Amino acid sequence: MTEQTNSGGRGGRRRKVPLFLTGALVVLVLGGAGFGYAYYKKLDHNIQGVDINAQLGAQRPVDVDDGSMDILVLGSDSRSGDNGAYGRDEGGARSDTAMVVHVHEGHKKASVVSIPRDTLITRPDCVDAQGAEVPGRRRAMFNTAYEVGGPACAVKSVEAMSGIRMDHYVEVDFAGFKEIIDELGGVEITTTRPIKDDDSHLDLAPGPHTLDGEQALGLVRTRKGVGDGSDLGRIQLQQAFVKALVEQVKGLGVLTDPAKLLGLADAATRAITPDSELDSVQELTGFARGLSGIDAANVHMVTLPVVYDRIDPNRVVPLERQSAQVWEALRADLPVPATATKDTATGAAEGVVG
Repeated sequence: MTEQTNSGGRGGRRRKVPLFLTGALVVLVLGGAGFGYAYYKKLDHNIQGVDINAQLGAQRPVDVDDGSMDILVLGSDSRSGDNGAYGRDEGGARSDTAMVVHVHEGHKKASVVSIPRDTLITRPDCVDAQGAEVPGRRRAMFNTAYEVGGPACAVKSVEAMSGIRMDHYVEVDFAGFKEIIDELGGVEITTTRPIKDDDSHLDLAPGPHTLDGEQALGLVRTRKGVGDGSDLGRIQLQQAFVKALVEQVKGLGVLTDPAKLLGLADAATRAITPDSELDSVQELTGFARGLSGIDAANVHMVTLPVVYDRIDPNRVVPLERQSAQVWEALRADLPVPATATKDTATGAAEGVVG
């Protein structure tokens, strides 16, 4: 599988890259803003947290105090409310995108592991937000954990897979993602091949584009328009888009434009659902500032090593030895070794976005 590393600016110029999409906006917008008390109260009201720890209880991996940090970042494909334009709600919301972000000791580098939504796992028994028990299941798609048990079940599934305790959880929904991109004035990308997907409403010719929120959402959700139509190709697009977004956000100078700053802060805080330890502007700001020293060249993005399932080729299964290498490296606060992602399924979408 092709490993992707975010790169710095030209001529050796070092750029600070925050945590994924949400962290980028929190660092730049909340971390550098001088809002008055009234606006902070408004932003606090936007943030609706979820108490993951209370729902999961004590049966979790050991909380290792070695200076590192692990965050599960989910993109929700809920079809309710403003997200209804993206299709029918068939059984509830699912985690459309999942990334485990491991911030290494010293908070100067990070490893990001994307988990394909179509990955077949043994889903553990869960308790949902209403306290109802949700039985586990073998050969369940990874994204059904969120569907049947909400954020806590998604976290429990990741912890069961990895043996790593998640310190935090951050969710971004479709409608919020669109609004953030529109507030930024779009994101500039260059496509090297046509991308057309009627399901995600995307039709891009090869060449440079400034994507608005609707188009950006289509890009990070498209499957049929790239590679072999699997989730793996989409993950490659998502990783390339994150790189383009972060580079652009750093160069926008939003901190010198009060109107843009306020709009972004409002959009960012309404777009996310964090865990209950990050459900205020003060907590989010402290969290984000702790990540602001991560350099672009020191963010390593990989996809969980998988192969296509022999029974159902529309699904993938983790490669046991290579996946164990990935999680063992993160548990030991070490970089993911190149051998862990060699010769695994990729979705064949490399080079679509440059």
